[in-house]
Amino acid sequence: MKKVGIWAGACLGLILLALIAMTPNPPARLVDTVALRASANAYSATIVRDTLGVPHVSGKRDADAAFGLAYAHGEDDWKTIESMILASRGQMARYEGLPGTQTDYLVRLFRIKELVDAKYKTDLEPKTRAMLDGYAAGLNLYALDHPDKVRPGVLPITGKDVVAGFVFRAPFFYGLQDELAELFKDQPAKTISLRDSDSAFLASAKPNPELGSNAFAVAPKRSTDGATRLVINSHQPYSGPVAWYEIQVTSEEGWNAAGGVFPGTPVILHGFNENLGWAHTVNKPDLIDIYVLKINPKNKNEYWFDGAWKSFERSTAHMRVKLWGPFSISVPKAVHWSVYGPVLRVPHGTYAVRFSGLFEIRAVEQWYHMNLARNFDEWRAAMAINAIPSLNVVYGDRDGNIGYFYNAKMPKRQGGFDWQSWLPGDTSETLWQGFEAISTLPNVVNPVSGFVANANNTPFRSSGAGDDPNPAAYSVRYGIEHYMTNRGHRLIELLDTQDLLGAADVERIKFDLTYSFRSETARLINEINAMDFPHDPLLQRAQKLLQSWDLRTDQHNPAAALGVLVSLKCIKMNADGDPWMMEPVEALKASAKDLMDHYGRLDVPWGEISRLRRGDVDAPLDGGPDILRAVYSTGHELEEDGKLTAVAGDTYIVLVEWDKDGQMHARTRHQFGSATLDKTSPHYDDQAVPFAQMKLRPFPFSPAALAQQTERRYQIGGTP
Repeated sequence: MKKVGIWAGACLGLILLALIAMTPNPPARLVDTVALRASANAYSATIVRDTLGVPHVSGKRDADAAFGLAYAHGEDDWKTIESMILASRGQMARYEGLPGTQTDYLVRLFRIKELVDAKYKTDLEPKTRAMLDGYAAGLNLYALDHPDKVRPGVLPITGKDVVAGFVFRAPFFYGLQDELAELFKDQPAKTISLRDSDSAFLASAKPNPELGSNAFAVAPKRSTDGATRLVINSHQPYSGPVAWYEIQVTSEEGWNAAGGVFPGTPVILHGFNENLGWAHTVNKPDLIDIYVLKINPKNKNEYWFDGAWKSFERSTAHMRVKLWGPFSISVPKAVHWSVYGPVLRVPHGTYAVRFSGLFEIRAVEQWYHMNLARNFDEWRAAMAINAIPSLNVVYGDRDGNIGYFYNAKMPKRQGGFDWQSWLPGDTSETLWQGFEAISTLPNVVNPVSGFVANANNTPFRSSGAGDDPNPAAYSVRYGIEHYMTNRGHRLIELLDTQDLLGAADVERIKFDLTYSFRSETARLINEINAMDFPHDPLLQRAQKLLQSWDLRTDQHNPAAALGVLVSLKCIKMNADGDPWMMEPVEALKASAKDLMDHYGRLDVPWGEISRLRRGDVDAPLDGGPDILRAVYSTGHELEEDGKLTAVAGDTYIVLVEWDKDGQMHARTRHQFGSATLDKTSPHYDDQAVPFAQMKLRPFPFSPAALAQQTERRYQIGGTP
């Protein structure tokens, strides 16, 4: 079956068969809005908008602060938050039609509602549930105050909806979508691992291009002024369900943190408080296993396991799919579950999937504890919860501690199998139970070199020479990455020196614009420069231009456009030494032609092509793909107007420091502004130009600083 999304093709056939059963949309469930508002008014929060529109919310209890966070974020990005709630419920198709069936089916296939219902009261602390209830109440109040913005059937939103969003999103950060896509190829993509056999090994495909993130920390002994410095620089899309939103939350119970949240998340996901801070980067450990099931030829609902036929647990997912106008249909699709987990039937076989996070709902609680931590010991205790399935973490604090942690909820797997291949689904030997302690995974704490860093590269190059974790100490069953990104190379090159670093040096490193001579881009350009084009004047001119390129991506650079365009066509990110996606000579020819067609020249200044476009802003950008000043565009070809519009990369940036006296100072920048959706707001694009200019602003964390930068102050909820 050719894919129209993972499930769209199958569901399309079901829809066509079911058209005769087409019915008007069922009425939305009735909501007692009076009772819902009364429930919301049990909370109270103050929202202060600073001069850039960034909300600083506060309340007596943590639950009140979460209430304010939800309301403030709803004011700026309700549509995205609402979509995340619907996605976590498996209700997207009801509103979006056929495209929503994919997520709806996966929510049911992974039993997310059942998992959250079963564990919400047993696995989450009362304090966490109280915070989640406050956050849900804030969303409900916003919806009640703005009924014209809310789709019917959305209310009431509950704490369980919020937790379900964490559960559903988490595995896609470490690549579950890629593994599912492998299953839906026309032919099996991998062989089955055999017991104790080297010949069973089949190298898994390299990760798909990863936009990535940067993070590094510098200890006092490496600083010119005795400060600890932490750079938080996750790379995400500029907008959408995983785009950063800046906020500060404060309560009289002790929660006081600032940083980035995603739509629908009630806690700071990466950021800082008075005492410490942390930054995430995406990692790709092996947290997903695919099992090949042997089906009973006499009964397709049985599979062979430990010497006997075993029945699937079966149910039916009824997905309400919008058609047009008032009409929709209920589309049924079978859901099967095995001892390993969810089951997928495709033309070439039946497979079970087991992954980290499949039975875990406490990620929100771990992040909550990280927000509340007051020192390194409390923060490490939060990390030991080990409920966030993946993501590297770089840490720094006021006491001068720095650290890098290869975080993963790593399955405890038996030896004798190649766990990067598909696995035999007929034995309990491949049915892993439990997880490794996070302390058994690579980490570097307070290294001699005085720095830690990660840019989606291997954890075995995360500090100075002699401080890095030893790869031989970690099982191949973990599937830990060994590749380097350009950003990883550059961080090590810039940090692993004898130089002391001040605030300006750290900022210079964060905004570095250069491809390393060790990078895949340098390898590609060297290969092109060694070629011979005796009969092609255009390629000769293009080669000569690339021979002059200094591998920098500043906006005035005349060779960067050609170099970046060729690189985009050839390089698979995170794939050191792999064959090129396109033959370099063909990429050079196509890129040169593209530039000539649009500009009549090859040496177009990079900033004329690389653009930040938002509202009334159309500004040149320095940086590029896999540069520490990361900029990613919509594709590998110039757009109709000859530009590349940035859509992802550097987004929310934080440089936080604790001076030698332990006082915290932070500077931040968002890619465009706090008003995510409101084009009439001055904060829709008021940060776009300084973002393009790579300028940060002091963040008003303290009450005194905020008082000097207050634009608006208002109260929501009941009596404070």
